[in-house]
Amino acid sequence: MTDPTNLSEAEAANELMRLARQIAHHNRLYHAEDAPEISDGEYDALVRRNAELEAAFPHLIREDSPSRTVGHEVAASPLSKVAHEVRMMSLDNAFSDEDVADFVARVRRFLALPEDAEVAMTAEDKIDGLSCSLRYEHGKLVRAATRGDGQVGEDVTANVATIADIPQVLQWGHHPPTPSSEEEGEQFALGLKAPSSSEEGVGGGVVPAPPAVFEIRGEVYMSKQDFTALNAAQHARGDKVFANPRNAAAGSLRQKDASVTASRPLRFLAHGWGAASAVPETTQFAMMQRIAAWGVPVSPLLVRCTSLDEMLQHYRSIEHGRADLPYDIDGVVYKVDRLDWQERLGFVAKAPRWGMAHKFPAERAETTLEAIDIQVGRTGKLTPVGRLTPVTVGGVVVSNVTLHNRDEIARLGVRVGDRVVVQRAGDVIPQVVENLTRDEPRAAYLFPDHCPECHSEAVAEEGEVDVRCTGGLICPAQRTERLKHFVSRAALDIEGLGEKTIDEFFALGWLESPADIFRLKARRAEILGREGWKDKSVDNLLAAIEAKRAPDAARLLFGLGIRHVGAVTARDLMKRFVSLDALKEVAVAAHSHTPPPLQRRGAGGGGDTELPAVPPPPPTPSSEEEGALAARAELSSIDGIGPAVIEALGDFFHEPHNQAVWDDLLSEVSPPPYVVETKDSEVAGKIVVFTGALETMSRDEAKAQAERLGARAAGSVSAKTDLVVAGPGAGSKLKKAQELGIPVIDEAAWAEIVKAAG
Repeated sequence: MTDPTNLSEAEAANELMRLARQIAHHNRLYHAEDAPEISDGEYDALVRRNAELEAAFPHLIREDSPSRTVGHEVAASPLSKVAHEVRMMSLDNAFSDEDVADFVARVRRFLALPEDAEVAMTAEDKIDGLSCSLRYEHGKLVRAATRGDGQVGEDVTANVATIADIPQVLQWGHHPPTPSSEEEGEQFALGLKAPSSSEEGVGGGVVPAPPAVFEIRGEVYMSKQDFTALNAAQHARGDKVFANPRNAAAGSLRQKDASVTASRPLRFLAHGWGAASAVPETTQFAMMQRIAAWGVPVSPLLVRCTSLDEMLQHYRSIEHGRADLPYDIDGVVYKVDRLDWQERLGFVAKAPRWGMAHKFPAERAETTLEAIDIQVGRTGKLTPVGRLTPVTVGGVVVSNVTLHNRDEIARLGVRVGDRVVVQRAGDVIPQVVENLTRDEPRAAYLFPDHCPECHSEAVAEEGEVDVRCTGGLICPAQRTERLKHFVSRAALDIEGLGEKTIDEFFALGWLESPADIFRLKARRAEILGREGWKDKSVDNLLAAIEAKRAPDAARLLFGLGIRHVGAVTARDLMKRFVSLDALKEVAVAAHSHTPPPLQRRGAGGGGDTELPAVPPPPPTPSSEEEGALAARAELSSIDGIGPAVIEALGDFFHEPHNQAVWDDLLSEVSPPPYVVETKDSEVAGKIVVFTGALETMSRDEAKAQAERLGARAAGSVSAKTDLVVAGPGAGSKLKKAQELGIPVIDEAAWAEIVKAAG
């Protein structure tokens, strides 16, 4: 990664734009959809890079900078919205002991404290859950809300009423707090003991009444054990399984039907407060003990530290015992203890100056590779999966690990029986990072050259690392995976046809091809006879299928799983040909004649052959050859459609069984002509060329944006080009545009054009 000091302003601006888009995307997946794509570590790396660039180029800080945002907006949520009286902030992160030392030093400098002055901090485990606020008025819970974007959250009052940890009425008077047996067990399992309330002078007598208004904030979470049980139940029903306990907790709490929340084993731990008519204590630690005395659980690992060494020692202790905790944590939180100092320190951007989250590094563990299994995907890709002797990594028992492909196995030199180091950063699939026994004498692993499912030849095309089964639709693994892809959200999006149902119906012989999905209505009685199916669920499934009788043509094409034809490519093809029949006609014509290979000097001989002074005239092409060349030219004229796509389309329609699947499907569905609606914009009707290393969007995204704005994205610059969007490293196309006097803008300016169009 380029040092920020070596970047130009244009390069920094483009990268900041890209990071803003990336981080916003992952924030949406994590906070709004409970479906993360990357690990916590990968997300933190993006945020750190953004912070580095903003520090080097403060004048380039964007309005939508991730450093200015918290969580994600909740506009699309079905729950009612709640405006937070006091904004729910996030915390800046520390990733090393040096970062923590810098944090303490900054506090000292801001408060103008001498080096020998004590700066007490609280330290506690950072729960990986869903942030939630609980507003109590005169001790009674009146409202609960998620964090949302920090300013507006979702109303989950009815939902938290089902969580046993959250009292509807706070305790005061003669109600001394007593830790639960579970909390005590957590403490002693770690070899740690949080100070009791009596040690701090809060309990053991009369507990003062809470203020008229007091908003308690904390994390709703799900224990590891409960998460495992929930996912097992979800899988057994064919329902969605959750990525990790945090997302299970978020998905369970953010339900429109509170009865769903009630069926999920959610817990709560408080870590602070928000709006309050009064704060009865003068320190963070004493106030947290007061909250515990009111009957709201706080972390059993909350301690008060009086030095940097104590803070780091507590961090090490928690890190050491992390795997034994019943819930997931991803670091330790430090807060300045004195509340008057917190007030003086205040906030910067989205975070307080008086708090810091010290994140854990990626977890690693040693184990043995017991076997290597091969999984076959919908495109025939053979993916090796390592089966491990179960080992705990980051508090999670890991027994499987992806080995990616044949080249990765060779790079690691792994064989069955090897001792390997497994890394788990955040909550993603673990990976092997080191082979500890690669020098031991043991036979190398032989990657299969035939499909383990259908025994067809498995090959890797030139220049590719992936090995694929050549069996196509005769391969049962590919058939089922293609059916799952066909009904997926990005393709036809048929609700109710989950992976379990596809596998069940395929095993019964009811689903052999996509067309069979639309014939399931004839099997209504048979489906009703299956365990778990009732009249309503069957009717809902059949209705969802019938609703797709006139599908979007691009989605249908993408759903067929033709190699190299992704969602964007499918849209590009349908924009040009409008109907599937027209596309098929051109694809078949393009495949009807394969151009002969170019003759080269020295081919087949012992040296260079002497070419005649006057080369013979080229042979006159036949009408079939002319038609094939014209068809190939028409396909390749579409920006982004190259030889790989053309060959893949041709190969698909060349196979009789694929032709049969295509014809059978179109006998059941009738996709309307594909017409793209465009927006008015300043580039409508113009030809736009994108060049250079685009940093904020992919080529496909850029093309899609241009087309939505009524422009046409071209692959080359000519006198007809109206605008060039140049990223870093733009070469010949940029030079030609300058020579022709064509306007050139950067990605930031293009983004403004897109924004202006709405």
